[in-house]
Amino acid sequence: MKRTLYTQEHEDFRAMIREFIAKEVKPHFEQWERDNLVDREIFRKLGALGVMGFDIPEELGGAGETSYKYQVVINEECARAAVSFGHYGVSTGIVLPYLLDLANEEQKKRWLPGVASGDIMLCIAMTEPGTGSDLAGIRTSAKLSEDGTHYVLNGSKTFITGARNSELCVVAARTAPATPEDRRHGLSLLVVPTDSAGFEYGRKLDKIGLRSSDTSELSFTDVKVPVGNLLGEQDKGFSYLGRNLPRERLSIGVGAVATATAAIEFAKEYVLERQVFGKPVAAFQNTKFVLAECAAEVEALQALVDKGIELDDAGELTGADAAKIKLFGTEVAGRVIDKCLQLHGGYGYMLEYPIARLYADTRVSRIYGGTSEVMKTIIAKDLGL
Repeated sequence: MKRTLYTQEHEDFRAMIREFIAKEVKPHFEQWERDNLVDREIFRKLGALGVMGFDIPEELGGAGETSYKYQVVINEECARAAVSFGHYGVSTGIVLPYLLDLANEEQKKRWLPGVASGDIMLCIAMTEPGTGSDLAGIRTSAKLSEDGTHYVLNGSKTFITGARNSELCVVAARTAPATPEDRRHGLSLLVVPTDSAGFEYGRKLDKIGLRSSDTSELSFTDVKVPVGNLLGEQDKGFSYLGRNLPRERLSIGVGAVATATAAIEFAKEYVLERQVFGKPVAAFQNTKFVLAECAAEVEALQALVDKGIELDDAGELTGADAAKIKLFGTEVAGRVIDKCLQLHGGYGYMLEYPIARLYADTRVSRIYGGTSEVMKTIIAKDLGL
């Protein structure tokens, strides 16, 4: 089915990204997977390419206001090559919008040029060992000093993506107690340099997939955070955290359809070459039917995701829209990639084949950004249930 999402400018951009991946990423990616960390220099190279500063004003070194479609192209090309840019998508697609929306002019001048160049990478620390999706239960505390010049941050976080390759971490912390009427009251967002005294990395968590992106535990012991690093208003952090969730969940849907599409291509290539009982695996009716089912599902998902991208560009993507995209997208990707791995037989379980990496990487998409169960709750509420 013909897509109408892109212009020639997007396709020219795609060609540039495809060339960059072939030259700068593919030769090194297996080592990054073994290291559980991409080379930090890759982000500066992406900065030189001009893709670290989407929506950052041109006077601050960025590209100015741009369509989200450019980030979608990057996602599609990474999936096509079965690689990733580490936590690039988290820094640029999820955390940067917080700075763009909430930072004051002084903060933007201080941080955004470095983000655009790739000298400053971003991560966000919300999840705690006992909170999960219940952000109102955050216990990390940030107490204002007696002289009012800084906050003293104490607590711990877990499942933090990209922290070891980041210079700034947006930390959700409690600056005031919750009230009986509102458990969400009292949360604030602080931008914390990762080289601050008392900012410590805990375990680098050993994940099933997404192995080129580090995921860590963090701890804060009497970390002094200047009041000038408060993002937005004090005690209003919970509302800020919800503001960017639709884009985040759309991005997960984008990743889901991109990886499912790539899985079909990898499976087609394999079954056309692999011989069984004297003929290609592609010659068997079951192979044809399985791939036909996968193609139909992915076409439907692509239409849904493309509509979401257009709504996002128009500023009309709702929380329920994004929940539907994430729920349907990640469930389809899980089914399709599993079927495509099955067509590889035993080789599909070997990491030398990209389908194995896609299989391991996609499982978490039904968990992070809000579980499938949370998405169903959001959709049900939108239905008035």
